[in-house]
Amino acid sequence: MIRKLRAEDREQLVSIIGDTNNFSPEEKTVAIELIDEVVVNPNHEYYNFYVFDSGGKILGYYCIGKRALTDGVYDLYWIVVDGRQQNKGTGKILLDHAENFVRESNGRWILAETSSKESYNATRNFYFRNNYSIVAEIKDFYTVNDNLIVFGKYIKI
Repeated sequence: MIRKLRAEDREQLVSIIGDTNNFSPEEKTVAIELIDEVVVNPNHEYYNFYVFDSGGKILGYYCIGKRALTDGVYDLYWIVVDGRQQNKGTGKILLDHAENFVRESNGRWILAETSSKESYNATRNFYFRNNYSIVAEIKDFYTVNDNLIVFGKYIKI
């Protein structure tokens, strides 16, 4: 079942984030800070967190929000799956839910930013498999030789 984040989910989410080898220490810190922000303010203006709850065990989560100054563009800030659930369809289920969230919110675009580092190959392939395309790339964005790649999908209303 996919549902909104609850305060009691924090410990499991921190564990999932901590076990994610792709994330740098700084990325892990930011991910946890966002969770904490939404735990304190569940009706946050920009961040909507949804978790995949399987009988009390969190299998993954995503964070999405409407991009400021737009009337229908949503940023998929995070989509994270427990390492033990990789390649089992959990990410696809979360992504489908995120796309439905955008549709139900009268959105038209969903954007997801990622890195060009080789360690993010699986992430980029995940977006390609789900009919996302690269809509922008900025060279040397994160660091030299680490480009920002923006994937996008036009959501038909």
